[in-house]
Amino acid sequence: MDTKFDFGDSDAQNTVYVRQVATHTLPEDVREQVPGVETMYAVHDSDGERLALVRERAMAFMLARQNELVPVSVH
Repeated sequence: MDTKFDFGDSDAQNTVYVRQVATHTLPEDVREQVPGVETMYAVHDSDGERLALVRERAMAFMLARQNELVPVSVH
């Protein structure tokens, strides 16, 4: 099939990226709120702005979906 399909930007503005973050790389005021936690998960928009920071990956995906966003895992 050589039929081209224009995917357009239909989901582009709704896509968010979930990635694991080492807690020691976060600002000190954030680290103070999560003692003993070594990793967290950040939800970023397409411009790279951090929208949320949660403790579990599943929670990051659930949070995105509850806000009508499409989460994608980033390594």
